[in-house]
Amino acid sequence: MAEKWQPQCGVELEPNQFYCSVCLDLLKDPVTIQCGHTYCRSCIEGCWDQEKEKGTYSCPQCREAFSPRPVLGRNNMLAEVVEKLKRTVTQQARPASPLAPAGPTDIACDFCCGTRRNKASMSCLTCLASYCPAHLEPHHSFPVLKLHQLV
Repeated sequence: MAEKWQPQCGVELEPNQFYCSVCLDLLKDPVTIQCGHTYCRSCIEGCWDQEKEKGTYSCPQCREAFSPRPVLGRNNMLAEVVEKLKRTVTQQARPASPLAPAGPTDIACDFCCGTRRNKASMSCLTCLASYCPAHLEPHHSFPVLKLHQLV
């Protein structure tokens, strides 16, 4: 985990707050959608491109649906914070997760977007979703998610 960043105003920021939940990397060209969640522009566009035929577009985190497809505006303030964070904090290497693309008989991760969806390693009976090791990590980190039943 990256070290905490404490600007001169005394507010402590956790670098993990600035990661995209789709690509699991620091936000690139961040956009905030109507439900308040923020993603890299290319990540949310990739997810929504897959939903084009349905005509409704949903948030990968909370599943709130939008129709028509929302116009995305850059979150300039957040982009500046992320750029300063990149320059200020020395990133430690994140532990590598054994990610494998899902085959035709495998269960795919419900949160991977794009053409290469990873193989799910566990499912959450509370969320009713399947997760690859990378997207499962919040279930091991956040106290409220630790209460969920994983199989």
